[in-house]
Amino acid sequence: MDSAVLTQQTSRMSTKLWPPSKGTRLMFVERITKNLITPSIFSRKYGLLSLEEAEIDAKKIEESAFHRANEHHKEELFSDGSSSVLLYAKRSSKFMLEVLRRGPTVIDSTTLEITQDLNKETVFDISGRRRSFIHTEEAEELVKPLKSSCNSYSRICFSNSSFGVGAARVFQPVLASLRNQLKEADLSDFIAGRPEAEALEVMGIFASALEGCQLRYLDLSNNALGEKGIRAFGSLLKSQNNLEELYLINNGISEEAARAVNELIPATPKLKVLHFHNNMTGDTGAISISEIVRRSPLLEDFRCSSTRVGTEGGVQLAESLATCTHLRKLDLRDNIFGVEAGIVLSKTLNNLVNIVEIYLSYLNLEDEGAEALAIALKESAPSLEVLDMAGNEITAKAGPALAACISSKQFLTVLNLAENELKDDGAILIAKALEEGHGQLSEVDMSCNLIRNAGAQHLARAILNKPGLKMLNINGNYISDDGVNEVRDILKGSPDVLGPFDDNDPKGEDN
Repeated sequence: MDSAVLTQQTSRMSTKLWPPSKGTRLMFVERITKNLITPSIFSRKYGLLSLEEAEIDAKKIEESAFHRANEHHKEELFSDGSSSVLLYAKRSSKFMLEVLRRGPTVIDSTTLEITQDLNKETVFDISGRRRSFIHTEEAEELVKPLKSSCNSYSRICFSNSSFGVGAARVFQPVLASLRNQLKEADLSDFIAGRPEAEALEVMGIFASALEGCQLRYLDLSNNALGEKGIRAFGSLLKSQNNLEELYLINNGISEEAARAVNELIPATPKLKVLHFHNNMTGDTGAISISEIVRRSPLLEDFRCSSTRVGTEGGVQLAESLATCTHLRKLDLRDNIFGVEAGIVLSKTLNNLVNIVEIYLSYLNLEDEGAEALAIALKESAPSLEVLDMAGNEITAKAGPALAACISSKQFLTVLNLAENELKDDGAILIAKALEEGHGQLSEVDMSCNLIRNAGAQHLARAILNKPGLKMLNINGNYISDDGVNEVRDILKGSPDVLGPFDDNDPKGEDN
């Protein structure tokens, strides 16, 4: 997130990008400090750091990231340093996120109590290497840091690699010896290109090595698991009772595989994050996932998008979410819920008062479903920041309910109603809802809504004095050339806010 600062500084130098200058490092510390003291979703949950504490943490973060990137640079004899710059930024971002999640610590007159020593290496991560098949000889070199008797690794990341059976067996005894200290395991995308039989054996080897670890974080994404892959990880999954984050993204999980997940992970009382994006789960699979959700009362972040779930599965998921009263982020995009599931979800929303982000685009909600959800959200979710209901065939009929909801959400930062059929009447209602307050608004997407001049101009005026506004997208509508010029004139003081008009049709069909 701050690699741009580094790139700007180093691009003025020679082709040697590492190490950064002292001035660049100081600037980076200042940027980290600013991020740590800026109010955010993390500060509302964990507390906001004082400037004094943020400055101390920022220095530790930068020093730790620099040390790791510098070691990496020493290993690459003929590198221009670009990979070290990238690692420097990535490590800094990771450590900063850890501090934000930790929140402020106790400070007395002489001592700042730091709960985690960032200078101590806690992450074993090989994902930054060039993507390749890992064979036995290379594995024997890679595993050496894990063999150190005094290592403090609590997180392993093997993503962006491809382990063969020989390499997996090299790591097996070493990982097994670390069972009592490992808390996070990222095994995403670590068998790419392997034949099915070999891939399944590799999964089984890692599962047996990590079985019994009390993990709080497990990522098995991007491995084309299917039911066979899920069951290959069975011994690991069945031994988990303390999971807080589970990621099963893009795993080819069918209804049978979803049933296996439900069967193999019977206990999720501490689960806070469950991501199940881009699978082929269908309705029957969604029913299995809903059972996991029901067993996860502390869930804060649930993603079940692009999973081919229809009305039956959508209803089950919506009902199961009623028990998740701590939920802050809900992403159900790109499914086939329909009106019925939308209405059931609207009833569930009455219980989800802590929702901050909700993504409900491309669910076939239509006016009836959208109205029910807007009415429910108006009465709940007082801190809503992101509202996404794009691509739901919503017309101006649902405009009053949507406008009333939006008007009440003064913390809104992102509003996405793209690819609906709101036309001018609906757009004007939305614009009026945004006129008062909404000082944190940063993005409004009303593209592809059959909007003409009047609606476009109302939207432009509505966001005119929003200090944080970064983008108004009204592309793909029916705005005349004169109308486009009028909108540009309204926003002439902030020309960068206005998105492109390359898909606008100034001679669009009549309303």
